[in-house]
Amino acid sequence: MGKFPSSAREAVKAAKAVCGDPLALAEVSNRRGAAVWKATGPHGVASIKLGTGDAAEVTTREAAVLDQLPACSVTAGRFADGVWLVTPWLAGLSTWRLFRPFRKGNGGRDEAQAAAVGLCRAVAGLHADGWVHGDLQPQHGIHGDDGTVRLLDFAWARKVGSTPWATFVGTLIHLTAPELAARIITGPQPINTTQAADVYALAGTLWSCTTGKWPLDYDAVGLDPNTPLEERRKAIAARAVPLSARSPWPALQDHLRPVLLAEPDDRPTAAELANLLEAVDG
Repeated sequence: MGKFPSSAREAVKAAKAVCGDPLALAEVSNRRGAAVWKATGPHGVASIKLGTGDAAEVTTREAAVLDQLPACSVTAGRFADGVWLVTPWLAGLSTWRLFRPFRKGNGGRDEAQAAAVGLCRAVAGLHADGWVHGDLQPQHGIHGDDGTVRLLDFAWARKVGSTPWATFVGTLIHLTAPELAARIITGPQPINTTQAADVYALAGTLWSCTTGKWPLDYDAVGLDPNTPLEERRKAIAARAVPLSARSPWPALQDHLRPVLLAEPDDRPTAAELANLLEAVDG
């Protein structure tokens, strides 16, 4: 793990205002210029995100989104190398973790089903408030002990009717809706993400949590991890990559499969998908 940059002392000061002093810092992740630190003090726990290089703009956007979302608290600023933001730490397990017992064959079906429904309802709530998340992934839903599900990573979120970026090139390719992949290829920019594309990513996220694999069967069309991103995006845009045949939970996946195969206008809403998954029996 890296050392917290001394130039970001204002971020530490903001975290101390939430957590108290003394403050213990532990690096949680560091990818593509975005580093997340867990700050723990005598009065609480906070998250510090540092965005440097290209990630500085992304972190700035995320801070602006969090400042607008209800029930969110954020403090942000700049330091010598980029941008920082401080938010309360979201305690709980990710959707991915809650599905782990099921993936391991150790039961946990009821807990996984509840997690799936809870994640859908969290996305539905965001959509009802007029937002698009834009980067739903298996680790981006946090399930609290009280049953509350909170979403993470709003760097590519946007309010419907706004376009907060000059260029959008997509987030996690494995969960990019085909129509969004096609727009990235053909343009014109800027490209707006959609709630329908969120629902595709939501279904793909739950498929991955269920099977332990991404929903598309790249091997079937000769694509592998070394295949250039642009080639994979073209295949996804053309709907040339079939869904995986892996089916450890047919009753649940029978509701996810149509979402992943449907045209955007034919997909259910996140709220409708929640109702379908809640009714799954076995």
